[in-house]
Amino acid sequence: MLLADDEAMIRAGVCAILTTDPNIEVVAEAADGHEAIESTRSHTPDVVLLDIRMPNLDGLTAAAELQRLHPGIPVIILTTFDEGDYVARALAAGVKGFLLKASDPRELLMGVHAAANGAAFLSPRIAHRVLTELNGNTLERQTTARAKVATLTPRERDVLTLLGTGLSNHDIATRLHIAEGTVKAHVSAILHRTDTDNRVQAAILAHEAQLIAH
Repeated sequence: MLLADDEAMIRAGVCAILTTDPNIEVVAEAADGHEAIESTRSHTPDVVLLDIRMPNLDGLTAAAELQRLHPGIPVIILTTFDEGDYVARALAAGVKGFLLKASDPRELLMGVHAAANGAAFLSPRIAHRVLTELNGNTLERQTTARAKVATLTPRERDVLTLLGTGLSNHDIATRLHIAEGTVKAHVSAILHRTDTDNRVQAAILAHEAQLIAH
């Protein structure tokens, strides 16, 4: 994976956490968004981890550019800041995760594995913020979400429900006893039918449509 943060001590600390997992290897580091984009082109990492506030090119702008240039490489935001605008811009950019530096280190490892396996991961504090803001206009959002879900086949609805709980394609395939390639096809169909841009937005839709038991 690739790690981008303008503070060398922060990078060292994050790397120390990541290297406690034998299945994670940091293949490159970057000090700003431009370096992150160039290093991604050179190293093709499985996951890119970006800070938000970096010189020359910030993490959110870099995330959007990476999604355009390398749509198959998942991007995670790791930041000190949890402002609503940052979260909204990150989700709109198609990131697969939004983590806080003050969180339990285990969340960082979980987020990296989730992204690498095609799933989405939000720090609990961020997930709470997102759901709280979504609940600000609950009835209208539920109605819209349910109308979108109604366009899905029963199997697509099953896949969306499991996707909404944060499961990867592999885990969904195991749970439904179908091939992982079939799950990928269902996810693509779900994104198209519901007019969502990525798995995070689809997961939020599943919650809005109350497919997930709370």
